[in-house]
Amino acid sequence: MTEQERDDAFTRPDARNAQRLRTHQALLHITERHAAGEHRTRWDEQRMPMQPFDALRRVADLAAGSALLQDGEPPVDQDDLTAALTLVPWARAEFDQLEAGLLQMSKGRGMTWQEIAFGLGLGSAQAARQRHERLSRRTDS
Repeated sequence: MTEQERDDAFTRPDARNAQRLRTHQALLHITERHAAGEHRTRWDEQRMPMQPFDALRRVADLAAGSALLQDGEPPVDQDDLTAALTLVPWARAEFDQLEAGLLQMSKGRGMTWQEIAFGLGLGSAQAARQRHERLSRRTDS
């Protein structure tokens, strides 16, 4: 055992950094195995991975049978599903930021909470305000 390995055995791992690395690896895994069309071209030519939501959608569509495998593309396996699940918090955070931004812009352009509630399919202005507050708390942290 090297001195580095001995030191690492007693060093608490950085869970946040490990999660970021795992999330990035999940995105690369799905892109390498399942990117199709323009996503495949960007990966092959520029090594640009898919966006998290696109990767999730691709695995879900393939696993559900609503998308067909490309020539030479492997079938979805447990690692693909695990990688997709790993990306869910990242994709959810991006979607929350998008929704919070849309709510801010809607208010900034003079829409009432009742009008926003209608757009979101909510029953009341209060529900729209509460949703905005929850999203703001989640996206600010």
